[in-house]
Amino acid sequence: MAQGLMRKLLPGFLAIAVFMTGDGFELTFLSKYVVDQGFSSAQASLMFTLYGLVAALAGWSSGVLAELFGAKRIMIVGAGSWILLHLVFIGVALPSHLYPLMLGTYMLRGMGYPLFIYSYVVLLAQTVDPGKLASAMGWFWTAYSFGIGVFGAYLPAFITPVIGEYYSLWLSLPFAIVGMLICIMFVPTTANVELETMSTADKLRELSRGVTILKDNRQIAFAAVLRVICNLTLYGFPVIMPLYLSTYTNGGGAWFKVTEWSTIWGLLFVVTVFGNVFWGRMGDRFGWMRQMRWWGCWLSAIGTLAMYYVPQFLGHNLPAMYACAVVLGLGISAFVPMGAVFPALEPDHKGAAVSAHNLASGLTTFCGPFIATLLLETVGFAGVCWAYAICYIGGSAISLWIRPRQPGFDERGRRVAVKEPVADADPMIMVAAPQTV
Repeated sequence: MAQGLMRKLLPGFLAIAVFMTGDGFELTFLSKYVVDQGFSSAQASLMFTLYGLVAALAGWSSGVLAELFGAKRIMIVGAGSWILLHLVFIGVALPSHLYPLMLGTYMLRGMGYPLFIYSYVVLLAQTVDPGKLASAMGWFWTAYSFGIGVFGAYLPAFITPVIGEYYSLWLSLPFAIVGMLICIMFVPTTANVELETMSTADKLRELSRGVTILKDNRQIAFAAVLRVICNLTLYGFPVIMPLYLSTYTNGGGAWFKVTEWSTIWGLLFVVTVFGNVFWGRMGDRFGWMRQMRWWGCWLSAIGTLAMYYVPQFLGHNLPAMYACAVVLGLGISAFVPMGAVFPALEPDHKGAAVSAHNLASGLTTFCGPFIATLLLETVGFAGVCWAYAICYIGGSAISLWIRPRQPGFDERGRRVAVKEPVADADPMIMVAAPQTV
């Protein structure tokens, strides 16, 4: 990535990595912790499901809100709400052992991280040349993976055996606070001059376009379905795998300790860290949709089933599980061009297109746990994993109907000859007008 792009956008990537470290602390152990407190696996799964539902709504609104009020301002609102609600969740709800209070506070906290990270996607769409947007999104998802997956998984693996799950949840707060401070002090501000002249009614119509665009643009609707599918295991596995691998609940085998599962999950994100950058560049060079159709969907399906069947046949075999994590991580990271596909499908309404992307991103945090909640008690872990795999295979077929206008390619994803850009200025950056927060 060009030096100018890194210099302007690095603080935002750093803020996302630090903030998502705090957000990711709980993913490898919270479902098991809730079950250990006397609640059922279905109740634990429902918490994640409703959390994902709120995240979906926040993700939908973040795109247009960031265009209307400034990406930086909405990032700060998201981080502040996360910190406040996390304090209520760990300081009041969990010690009370009142399930409705736990459910409500955790569900509402789900609006924080989508407002924070997906508003930054709008900033990228506003400032990065479309032909390089997939590469920029690769760096975005790398920062996300470093936070929620690498540090968010490996730090608890070392910390929870010493201080326990509950006190580990408190340690997520400093990361969230530092992430917000980096955003406040260093993330650049942007403005949409056209939107600043809009009336309130016009702004409300622009906000609603984040949903109506799904009806008006069929390819956006197909892309939204694929976006939901591509991260199902990323949000479903933290719910079911601690129970499947570390307990005997619902047919689990208790092959691994929770800390061992944390290292497996952390390795998956280590792979995505490098995979996001690699696949971002490959997508820009060889075509976004072909990459996601053949590599993203099929590697994800294979990795998902392998994570279930390898313990069944090999038992406690960490190297084999690490290999499964590598395959699944490569598959998930191959979907990195999705963030570039949506604005390319609706270039005249990038904010609405990004809102549709963010809505789908939030829905995957809902659908992953929801599939587990729906199927776990009836068909067990095997049925849940097969449901995820079938969705990935279906996504490969759906991708045939998605044809974004990728620079340098025709609508069928075939490379065409393009003129060399004028070497006047950095072609990767289009500086936006300043705006105060």
